[in-house]
Amino acid sequence: MDAADNAYHHHMHGMAPPKDSSTASPEMTHGTMMLHMTFFWGDNAEILFNRWPGERGGMYALALIFVFVLALIVEWLSHSRLIKEDSSAAAARLIRTLLHRVRVGLVYLVMLAVMSFNVGVFLVAIGGHCLGFLLFGSRLFKKSAVASGKSSVLPSLSC
Repeated sequence: MDAADNAYHHHMHGMAPPKDSSTASPEMTHGTMMLHMTFFWGDNAEILFNRWPGERGGMYALALIFVFVLALIVEWLSHSRLIKEDSSAAAARLIRTLLHRVRVGLVYLVMLAVMSFNVGVFLVAIGGHCLGFLLFGSRLFKKSAVASGKSSVLPSLSC
């Protein structure tokens, strides 16, 4: 090993240098688990945590439900008004900021789950977001202003 390789090896804390791109496959090995770099079907995936859900189908189904619920909660937090907009108290602003922080954290968890490149995870994340938007953002189940006897000059365009 020459000095440059030794410096690289030391800097990367014992990791081997990257493979030549001409011989690299679309999947990288990580111990005995294959880390996919393209979308794949299958229940043998690693989602969010090391060796989770593993090779058991029941745990994979639980992981899919977990991702679906996370996406649904993201939409609920995005479209619900838990604090009144006209609230001007500092406590209301802090609570609104805390809820935003929770929502952004959940959005990143869903994104990281989708980055497992598992098609099932991708589909349930989209499904959770779509159902959440239908229930909380589309106003499908809310009475319209016309039906409730109120009329407005312009319809509301906000979600």
